[in-house]
Amino acid sequence: MRFSGHGAGTGEEEQEERNGQAQGGPASPGLRRACAFNLGAAYVESGKPKKGLEFLLQSQPSEGESGEDLEDLYFNIGAAHEGLRDFPKALECFGKATGHAARAARCFLDAAQTYMSAASPEAAAVALSRASGSMLQSRCFGPAEIAGVLAQCRSLCESIPDPALRGNAAPQPLLSALALCGAEPDRRREAALLQNLGAAHNALRSFGTALGWHRRAAALHSALGNRRAQGQCFGNLAYACSQLGNHEAAAENYLHALQAFRDSGDVQGQWQVCEGLGSACFHLGHPQKAIGHYKEALTLLSHCQDTPRSARERVVHKLTDAIQHQLCLRGRLSRRGGWAPTPQDSDHLRFCSTLPHTSKTGSEV
Repeated sequence: MRFSGHGAGTGEEEQEERNGQAQGGPASPGLRRACAFNLGAAYVESGKPKKGLEFLLQSQPSEGESGEDLEDLYFNIGAAHEGLRDFPKALECFGKATGHAARAARCFLDAAQTYMSAASPEAAAVALSRASGSMLQSRCFGPAEIAGVLAQCRSLCESIPDPALRGNAAPQPLLSALALCGAEPDRRREAALLQNLGAAHNALRSFGTALGWHRRAAALHSALGNRRAQGQCFGNLAYACSQLGNHEAAAENYLHALQAFRDSGDVQGQWQVCEGLGSACFHLGHPQKAIGHYKEALTLLSHCQDTPRSARERVVHKLTDAIQHQLCLRGRLSRRGGWAPTPQDSDHLRFCSTLPHTSKTGSEV
């Protein structure tokens, strides 16, 4: 807690205050503000934030008056609001108190816990996002702590159904963390962050922007020999291409992803990519190839445990659609007024990477 010895008065004001006190006169406004400031700070420090806030608000300078201790005042008011669990106001005050990033980070983390307890993942993810930025600014937190907050933020983002809200919390802290990687080189962490940035932009439906992140992440994972993660990046890149209408590029990247997942033995990744590859072939006017990929996806799905039933139902629906379209092309259905193919997407497809954990012996995935 920050205390003030004399408030915001000038040297002449302080002398006048002392003269007034010696003569038994009333204290000047500057002295009253200083007393209110210190009383408020003392109450907050002693665990009485409500009483402390009352005095701190009285210590604010009047309009038109200057104040040299405003930074400390904002910090203490923020601490009072934090004690009252009014996190939005606390964070607003901490934002005005430059140089207190560590305290702001802890406040954001407390806010995230409160929002999670209140079953509000959107607000919790945003609070964690802001916390990671403050942690980076303060330089009081180690890479492992920041990586843990980023991973928690990413996990929460994945649980948010609204794509706009999901993406809103993700990119900025990841961009900040890339700066950390530049200061403390860690290629594996950088690759994971690049991959997550791409996935975040996919969630935001900023597919054009996402392409560059996907390519950079795939190249870095390749240099590091992480074949499975490289496959995930190719899968993300393929999905972005499909959403931009470039189905040829989507099919090509899905094939790269499929081979990478085969090389790494990732059956879960294989069936997801087969589904995406089927959709790409369908859009390119190759229903027979789409049928083959959907069938392969279903075969692979049978070997995966804990996969949602809805995933299998979705692939079955797409397979049926492709078969009907194939029959239509062969003239077995009426050319007019009959069945028409429905758009096929792989909206579920988004591969994120777990950030490496830093330990005394090095980094581990």
